[in-house]
Amino acid sequence: MIGEFRLDVPQADLDDLRDRLERTRWPRVLPGADDWSRGVPVGYLQQVVRYWLDDYDWRRWEARLNAFPQFTTTIDDQLIHFLHVRSPEPGALPLILTHGWPGSIAEFLEVVGPLTDPRGHGGDPADAFHVVAPSVPGHGFSVPLDRPGWDHLRIAHAWSTLMDRLGYQRYVAQGGDTGSVVSPLLGRIAPDRVLGVHINGGLAFPAAEPGDFDHLDPRDQAKLAFAEHVRATGTAYADLQSTKPQTISFALSDSPVGQLAWILEKFHDWTDPARPLTDQPAALDHLLTDVTLYWLTNTSATSANLYYENRTSTTPEPPPSSVPTGVAVFPTDPAMRHILARTHHLTHWTEHDQGGHFAALETPTTLVQDLRTFCRPLR
Repeated sequence: MIGEFRLDVPQADLDDLRDRLERTRWPRVLPGADDWSRGVPVGYLQQVVRYWLDDYDWRRWEARLNAFPQFTTTIDDQLIHFLHVRSPEPGALPLILTHGWPGSIAEFLEVVGPLTDPRGHGGDPADAFHVVAPSVPGHGFSVPLDRPGWDHLRIAHAWSTLMDRLGYQRYVAQGGDTGSVVSPLLGRIAPDRVLGVHINGGLAFPAAEPGDFDHLDPRDQAKLAFAEHVRATGTAYADLQSTKPQTISFALSDSPVGQLAWILEKFHDWTDPARPLTDQPAALDHLLTDVTLYWLTNTSATSANLYYENRTSTTPEPPPSSVPTGVAVFPTDPAMRHILARTHHLTHWTEHDQGGHFAALETPTTLVQDLRTFCRPLR
Protein backbone atom coordinates (compact mmCIF):
# COMPACT_ATOMS: atom_id res chain seq x y z
CA MET A 1 0.00 0.00 0.00
CA ILE A 2 1.25 3.46 -0.93
CA GLY A 3 -0.10 6.62 0.67
CA GLU A 4 0.37 10.28 -0.22
CA PHE A 5 2.55 12.40 2.05
CA ARG A 6 2.80 16.14 2.53
CA LEU A 7 5.14 18.10 4.76
CA ASP A 8 3.31 20.26 7.29
CA VAL A 9 5.53 20.89 10.32
CA PRO A 10 3.55 22.15 13.34
CA GLN A 11 4.27 25.79 14.12
CA ALA A 12 4.91 24.78 17.72
CA ASP A 13 7.94 22.78 16.56
CA LEU A 14 9.35 25.78 14.70
CA ASP A 15 8.72 28.02 17.72
CA ASP A 16 10.54 25.54 19.95
CA LEU A 17 13.48 25.52 17.54
CA ARG A 18 13.66 29.31 17.61
CA ASP A 19 13.50 29.37 21.40
CA ARG A 20 16.34 26.88 21.69
CA LEU A 21 18.49 28.80 19.20
CA GLU A 22 17.98 32.04 21.08
CA ARG A 23 19.00 30.40 24.37
CA THR A 24 22.17 28.76 23.07
CA ARG A 25 24.93 28.38 25.63
CA TRP A 26 28.09 28.98 23.65
CA PRO A 27 31.37 27.29 24.60
CA ARG A 28 34.41 29.24 25.71
CA VAL A 29 36.69 30.00 22.79
CA LEU A 30 40.02 28.19 22.91
CA PRO A 31 43.15 30.07 21.83
CA GLY A 32 43.86 29.30 18.20
CA ALA A 33 40.40 27.85 17.58
CA ASP A 34 39.33 30.60 15.20
CA ASP A 35 39.91 28.45 12.11
CA TRP A 36 38.63 24.95 11.16
CA SER A 37 41.65 22.99 12.41
CA ARG A 38 39.93 22.04 15.70
CA GLY A 39 36.42 21.86 14.29
CA VAL A 40 33.71 24.44 13.59
CA PRO A 41 34.83 27.94 14.75
CA VAL A 42 32.54 29.52 17.34
CA GLY A 43 32.42 32.87 15.57
CA TYR A 44 31.45 31.31 12.28
CA LEU A 45 28.73 29.18 13.86
CA GLN A 46 27.31 32.21 15.67
CA GLN A 47 26.90 33.95 12.30
CA VAL A 48 25.13 30.91 10.84
CA VAL A 49 22.79 30.68 13.81
CA ARG A 50 21.95 34.37 13.49
CA TYR A 51 21.12 33.75 9.82
CA TRP A 52 19.02 30.71 10.82
CA LEU A 53 17.04 32.93 13.20
CA ASP A 54 16.70 36.09 11.11
CA ASP A 55 16.74 35.10 7.45
CA TYR A 56 16.11 31.40 6.92
CA ASP A 57 12.50 30.54 6.07
CA TRP A 58 11.59 26.88 6.63
CA ARG A 59 8.10 27.36 5.19
CA ARG A 60 9.57 28.41 1.85
CA TRP A 61 11.70 25.28 1.68
CA GLU A 62 8.87 23.14 2.94
CA ALA A 63 6.87 24.44 -0.03
CA ARG A 64 9.73 23.59 -2.40
CA LEU A 65 9.75 20.02 -1.13
CA ASN A 66 5.97 19.82 -1.34
CA ALA A 67 6.14 20.88 -4.99
CA PHE A 68 7.27 17.29 -5.68
CA PRO A 69 4.88 14.37 -5.11
CA GLN A 70 5.77 12.49 -1.93
CA PHE A 71 4.56 9.17 -0.60
CA THR A 72 5.04 6.60 2.13
CA THR A 73 4.87 2.83 2.12
CA THR A 74 5.86 0.07 4.51
CA ILE A 75 8.57 -2.39 3.48
CA ASP A 76 9.89 -5.10 5.80
CA ASP A 77 7.87 -3.48 8.63
CA GLN A 78 9.66 -0.15 8.09
CA LEU A 79 7.93 3.05 6.99
CA ILE A 80 9.65 4.40 3.88
CA HIS A 81 9.15 8.00 2.72
CA PHE A 82 10.03 8.88 -0.86
CA LEU A 83 9.73 11.40 -3.65
CA HIS A 84 8.24 10.00 -6.85
CA VAL A 85 8.36 12.44 -9.74
CA ARG A 86 7.26 11.07 -13.09
CA SER A 87 8.56 12.66 -16.26
CA PRO A 88 6.20 14.15 -18.84
CA GLU A 89 8.18 12.20 -21.45
CA PRO A 90 6.55 8.81 -22.17
CA GLY A 91 9.85 7.05 -22.79
CA ALA A 92 11.54 8.20 -19.58
CA LEU A 93 13.91 5.79 -17.83
CA PRO A 94 13.13 4.98 -14.16
CA LEU A 95 15.86 6.12 -11.77
CA ILE A 96 16.24 5.63 -8.01
CA LEU A 97 18.41 8.17 -6.18
CA THR A 98 19.92 7.40 -2.77
CA HIS A 99 21.28 10.08 -0.43
CA GLY A 100 23.64 9.54 2.50
CA TRP A 101 24.58 10.96 5.89
CA PRO A 102 24.44 13.83 6.68
CA GLY A 103 22.30 14.32 3.62
CA SER A 104 18.61 13.99 2.84
CA ILE A 105 16.20 14.13 -0.07
CA ALA A 106 16.67 17.92 0.05
CA GLU A 107 20.00 17.32 -1.72
CA PHE A 108 18.09 16.48 -4.89
CA LEU A 109 16.02 19.67 -5.16
CA GLU A 110 18.25 21.09 -7.90
CA VAL A 111 18.48 17.92 -10.00
CA VAL A 112 14.92 16.52 -10.01
CA GLY A 113 13.66 19.09 -12.52
CA PRO A 114 16.44 18.63 -15.10
CA LEU A 115 16.30 14.85 -14.69
CA THR A 116 12.54 14.51 -15.13
CA ASP A 117 11.97 17.32 -17.61
CA PRO A 118 15.11 17.91 -19.70
CA ARG A 119 13.01 19.55 -22.44
CA GLY A 120 11.90 22.22 -19.96
CA HIS A 121 15.50 22.79 -18.83
CA GLY A 122 17.11 23.19 -22.24
CA GLY A 123 18.03 19.53 -22.69
CA ASP A 124 17.16 16.57 -24.89
CA PRO A 125 13.81 14.93 -23.98
CA ALA A 126 15.39 11.57 -24.83
CA ASP A 127 17.40 11.93 -21.60
CA ALA A 128 14.32 12.01 -19.33
CA PHE A 129 13.98 10.00 -16.12
CA HIS A 130 11.16 9.05 -13.79
CA VAL A 131 12.75 9.84 -10.40
CA VAL A 132 12.28 7.94 -7.15
CA ALA A 133 14.20 9.36 -4.17
CA PRO A 134 13.60 7.55 -0.87
CA SER A 135 14.60 8.76 2.58
CA VAL A 136 17.05 6.18 3.94
CA PRO A 137 15.51 4.30 6.92
CA GLY A 138 16.15 6.29 10.09
CA HIS A 139 16.61 9.52 8.10
CA GLY A 140 14.06 12.22 7.38
CA PHE A 141 10.52 10.90 7.40
CA SER A 142 11.46 7.21 7.08
CA VAL A 143 10.82 6.89 10.81
CA PRO A 144 10.40 5.53 13.39
CA LEU A 145 13.18 2.99 13.10
CA ASP A 146 11.59 0.20 15.13
CA ARG A 147 14.17 -2.54 14.92
CA PRO A 148 17.89 -3.14 14.33
CA GLY A 149 19.45 -4.60 11.21
CA TRP A 150 19.00 -1.82 8.68
CA ASP A 151 22.42 -2.02 7.06
CA HIS A 152 23.35 -1.20 3.45
CA LEU A 153 22.30 -4.58 2.08
CA ARG A 154 18.90 -4.51 3.77
CA ILE A 155 18.30 -1.03 2.34
CA ALA A 156 19.17 -2.32 -1.14
CA HIS A 157 16.60 -5.11 -0.76
CA ALA A 158 14.01 -2.52 0.36
CA TRP A 159 14.74 -0.38 -2.71
CA SER A 160 14.24 -3.41 -4.93
CA THR A 161 10.85 -3.97 -3.33
CA LEU A 162 9.97 -0.29 -3.67
CA MET A 163 10.73 -0.18 -7.39
CA ASP A 164 8.74 -3.37 -7.91
CA ARG A 165 5.83 -1.88 -5.97
CA LEU A 166 5.93 1.19 -8.21
CA GLY A 167 5.76 -1.01 -11.29
CA TYR A 168 9.28 -0.36 -12.58
CA GLN A 169 10.68 -3.56 -14.06
CA ARG A 170 13.96 -2.09 -15.38
CA TYR A 171 15.70 0.94 -13.91
CA VAL A 172 18.96 2.69 -13.05
CA ALA A 173 20.32 3.26 -9.54
CA GLN A 174 22.34 6.36 -8.63
CA GLY A 175 23.76 7.57 -5.35
CA GLY A 176 26.49 9.27 -3.38
CA ASP A 177 27.85 8.56 0.12
CA THR A 178 25.48 5.84 1.44
CA GLY A 179 24.08 5.72 -2.08
CA SER A 180 27.52 4.89 -3.47
CA VAL A 181 27.30 1.61 -1.53
CA VAL A 182 23.56 0.88 -1.67
CA SER A 183 23.22 1.49 -5.42
CA PRO A 184 25.87 -1.09 -6.43
CA LEU A 185 24.38 -3.56 -3.92
CA LEU A 186 21.01 -3.06 -5.59
CA GLY A 187 22.64 -3.96 -8.89
CA ARG A 188 24.17 -7.09 -7.37
CA ILE A 189 20.96 -8.42 -5.85
CA ALA A 190 18.79 -7.54 -8.85
CA PRO A 191 21.05 -7.68 -11.93
CA ASP A 192 18.10 -8.65 -14.13
CA ARG A 193 16.27 -5.46 -13.11
CA VAL A 194 19.02 -2.86 -12.74
CA LEU A 195 20.17 -1.61 -16.13
CA GLY A 196 23.04 0.38 -14.69
CA VAL A 197 24.56 1.88 -11.55
CA HIS A 198 25.99 5.40 -11.34
CA ILE A 199 27.86 6.53 -8.24
CA ASN A 200 29.75 9.48 -6.80
CA GLY A 201 30.89 10.63 -3.38
CA GLY A 202 32.40 7.50 -1.89
CA LEU A 203 34.61 8.50 1.06
CA ALA A 204 35.94 5.08 2.08
CA PHE A 205 39.72 4.76 2.07
CA PRO A 206 40.69 2.83 -1.09
CA ALA A 207 40.55 -0.93 -0.42
CA ALA A 208 44.00 -1.52 -1.82
CA GLU A 209 46.08 -4.62 -2.35
CA PRO A 210 49.91 -4.73 -2.29
CA GLY A 211 51.32 -2.65 -5.12
CA ASP A 212 48.18 -0.65 -5.81
CA PHE A 213 49.80 2.62 -4.74
CA ASP A 214 53.21 2.04 -6.32
CA HIS A 215 52.72 3.76 -9.68
CA LEU A 216 50.00 6.36 -9.28
CA ASP A 217 49.62 9.29 -11.64
CA PRO A 218 49.57 12.79 -10.08
CA ARG A 219 45.78 12.85 -9.86
CA ASP A 220 45.60 9.56 -7.95
CA GLN A 221 48.52 10.63 -5.75
CA ALA A 222 46.48 13.67 -4.74
CA LYS A 223 43.47 11.45 -4.01
CA LEU A 224 45.59 9.20 -1.82
CA ALA A 225 47.00 12.16 0.09
CA PHE A 226 43.51 13.52 0.71
CA ALA A 227 42.23 10.09 1.77
CA GLU A 228 45.10 9.72 4.22
CA HIS A 229 44.38 13.19 5.61
CA VAL A 230 40.70 12.34 6.12
CA ARG A 231 41.58 9.04 7.77
CA ALA A 232 43.99 10.79 10.15
CA THR A 233 41.89 13.83 11.08
CA GLY A 234 38.30 13.44 9.90
CA THR A 235 36.86 10.07 10.93
CA ALA A 236 36.10 10.62 14.63
CA TYR A 237 32.42 11.16 13.78
CA ALA A 238 32.27 7.75 12.06
CA ASP A 239 34.07 6.01 14.92
CA LEU A 240 31.54 7.43 17.36
CA GLN A 241 28.46 6.79 15.22
CA SER A 242 29.54 3.24 14.46
CA THR A 243 30.23 2.34 18.10
CA LYS A 244 28.11 4.57 20.39
CA PRO A 245 25.42 6.25 18.25
CA GLN A 246 23.02 6.55 21.16
CA THR A 247 25.46 8.54 23.29
CA ILE A 248 26.07 11.35 20.82
CA SER A 249 22.36 11.54 20.08
CA PHE A 250 21.58 13.04 23.49
CA ALA A 251 23.60 16.14 22.66
CA LEU A 252 22.33 16.40 19.08
CA SER A 253 18.68 15.78 19.94
CA ASP A 254 18.65 18.44 22.65
CA SER A 255 20.64 21.20 20.96
CA PRO A 256 19.90 22.43 17.45
CA VAL A 257 23.26 24.22 17.46
CA GLY A 258 24.93 20.93 18.33
CA GLN A 259 23.13 19.27 15.43
CA LEU A 260 24.13 22.15 13.16
CA ALA A 261 27.81 21.97 14.09
CA TRP A 262 27.89 18.16 13.74
CA ILE A 263 26.58 18.37 10.18
CA LEU A 264 28.13 21.66 9.10
CA GLU A 265 31.62 20.36 9.74
CA LYS A 266 31.08 17.68 7.11
CA PHE A 267 29.76 20.15 4.57
CA HIS A 268 32.94 22.16 5.10
CA ASP A 269 35.40 19.27 5.02
CA TRP A 270 33.88 17.19 2.21
CA THR A 271 32.95 19.83 -0.35
CA ASP A 272 35.19 21.23 -3.06
CA PRO A 273 38.43 22.35 -1.32
CA ALA A 274 38.63 25.27 -3.73
CA ARG A 275 35.08 26.36 -2.94
CA PRO A 276 33.55 24.83 0.22
CA LEU A 277 29.78 25.11 0.48
CA THR A 278 30.20 26.77 3.86
CA ASP A 279 31.86 29.71 2.09
CA GLN A 280 28.95 30.21 -0.31
CA PRO A 281 26.10 32.39 0.98
CA ALA A 282 23.76 31.02 -1.70
CA ALA A 283 24.26 27.49 -0.35
CA LEU A 284 23.45 28.33 3.24
CA ASP A 285 19.70 27.86 2.85
CA HIS A 286 20.28 24.39 1.40
CA LEU A 287 22.51 23.45 4.30
CA LEU A 288 20.06 24.77 6.87
CA THR A 289 17.20 22.89 5.19
CA ASP A 290 19.17 19.69 5.61
CA VAL A 291 19.98 20.44 9.25
CA THR A 292 16.41 21.55 10.01
CA LEU A 293 15.11 18.27 8.60
CA TYR A 294 17.36 16.32 10.97
CA TRP A 295 16.22 18.51 13.87
CA LEU A 296 12.48 18.42 13.15
CA THR A 297 12.45 14.65 12.61
CA ASN A 298 14.71 14.03 15.65
CA THR A 299 16.83 11.56 13.69
CA SER A 300 20.31 12.11 15.12
CA ALA A 301 20.30 8.64 16.73
CA THR A 302 18.45 6.73 14.02
CA SER A 303 20.54 8.15 11.20
CA ALA A 304 23.80 7.49 13.06
CA ASN A 305 22.57 3.95 13.66
CA LEU A 306 23.34 3.10 10.03
CA TYR A 307 27.07 3.31 10.85
CA TYR A 308 26.61 0.90 13.76
CA GLU A 309 24.62 -1.57 11.68
CA ASN A 310 27.20 -1.69 8.92
CA ARG A 311 30.06 -2.19 11.39
CA THR A 312 28.32 -5.06 13.18
CA SER A 313 26.64 -6.68 10.16
CA THR A 314 27.49 -10.34 9.56
CA THR A 315 25.55 -10.62 6.32
CA PRO A 316 27.90 -11.56 3.46
CA GLU A 317 27.84 -9.18 0.52
CA PRO A 318 26.79 -10.46 -2.89
CA PRO A 319 29.58 -11.19 -5.41
CA PRO A 320 31.11 -8.46 -7.60
CA SER A 321 28.68 -6.71 -9.90
CA SER A 322 28.08 -7.57 -13.54
CA VAL A 323 25.89 -4.50 -14.03
CA PRO A 324 27.29 -1.61 -16.12
CA THR A 325 28.63 0.95 -13.67
CA GLY A 326 29.55 4.59 -14.10
CA VAL A 327 31.61 6.64 -11.67
CA ALA A 328 31.69 10.44 -11.48
CA VAL A 329 34.80 11.42 -9.53
CA PHE A 330 34.91 14.82 -7.86
CA PRO A 331 37.88 16.48 -6.10
CA THR A 332 37.16 15.00 -2.64
CA ASP A 333 36.45 11.46 -3.89
CA PRO A 334 39.31 8.97 -3.30
CA ALA A 335 38.01 6.64 -6.03
CA MET A 336 40.72 4.95 -8.13
CA ARG A 337 39.72 3.14 -11.27
CA HIS A 338 42.09 0.18 -11.04
CA ILE A 339 40.83 -0.59 -7.53
CA LEU A 340 37.10 -0.18 -8.16
CA ALA A 341 37.37 -2.30 -11.32
CA ARG A 342 37.79 -5.38 -9.12
CA THR A 343 34.23 -5.20 -7.79
CA HIS A 344 32.41 -3.12 -10.42
CA HIS A 345 31.81 -3.62 -14.14
CA LEU A 346 33.07 -0.15 -15.07
CA THR A 347 31.77 1.21 -18.37
CA HIS A 348 31.98 4.95 -17.63
CA TRP A 349 34.54 6.95 -15.66
CA THR A 350 34.75 10.75 -15.51
CA GLU A 351 37.09 12.87 -13.37
CA HIS A 352 35.76 16.36 -12.69
CA ASP A 353 37.84 19.33 -11.58
CA GLN A 354 35.05 21.08 -9.68
CA GLY A 355 32.60 19.87 -7.06
CA GLY A 356 32.88 17.57 -4.10
CA HIS A 357 31.15 14.98 -1.98
CA PHE A 358 27.69 16.58 -2.21
CA ALA A 359 27.70 16.83 -6.00
CA ALA A 360 23.92 17.18 -6.35
CA LEU A 361 24.19 20.40 -4.33
CA GLU A 362 27.60 21.66 -5.41
CA THR A 363 27.57 20.98 -9.14
CA PRO A 364 24.07 19.75 -10.05
CA THR A 365 24.45 20.48 -13.76
CA THR A 366 27.68 18.48 -13.96
CA LEU A 367 26.18 15.53 -12.11
CA VAL A 368 23.06 15.52 -14.30
CA GLN A 369 25.12 15.66 -17.48
CA ASP A 370 27.38 12.85 -16.29
CA LEU A 371 24.40 10.66 -15.44
CA ARG A 372 22.75 11.38 -18.79
CA THR A 373 25.93 10.44 -20.66
CA PHE A 374 26.28 7.18 -18.75
CA CYS A 375 22.64 6.20 -19.30
CA ARG A 376 22.34 6.88 -23.04
CA PRO A 377 23.73 3.46 -24.12
CA LEU A 378 21.45 1.74 -21.58
CA ARG A 379 18.17 3.10 -22.91
